Amino acid sequence: MNKLGRATQRVMGMDDAVWERHANPWSGWTRVAISPMLGLAIWSRIWIGWWSLIPIAMIVAWIWINPRIFPRPKSLDNWMSRGVLGERIWLADEPGTVANHHHRIIRVLTTLASLGAVVFIAGLIWLDLAATLSGLAITMLGKLWFIDRMVWVWWENEQKEHSSSLIDTNEE
Repeated sequence: MNKLGRATQRVMGMDDAVWERHANPWSGWTRVAISPMLGLAIWSRIWIGWWSLIPIAMIVAWIWINPRIFPRPKSLDNWMSRGVLGERIWLADEPGTVANHHHRIIRVLTTLASLGAVVFIAGLIWLDLAATLSGLAITMLGKLWFIDRMVWVWWENEQKEHSSSLIDTNEE
């Protein structure tokens, strides 16, 4: 699953500068709103027909623009910024950066969000409100819990870096 995340990161063009801007909590929180807004835009086809492609295209464009449009955060002292930075650590997939006890729950949460997305998409295709809302709720639960786990990944890496900076390795 990490391969899919890294592939998405490449397609999105997520370089260091983009990640720094994406760590702005406004970027993270407005991305959380993408799934409900996209669902509404797709559902709007029953009211406005083919014109629904306009809000759908705008939301798809927003997915790419979002991590670039906000300034670098003034502080990382918030849940969303830390979650975004934890996700960056996880996607980098460097040995020893993500503790083993995270791997299973990250897979479970990614699977949960993915299964929710399947139900969400099916609900949108069939115009089934219960399936759409249930799938959206499951997807959002999985994604927000995933972000919470990424905060933990970030925190553990910060502790590791802080601990290693306390050890003087210079021989005198």
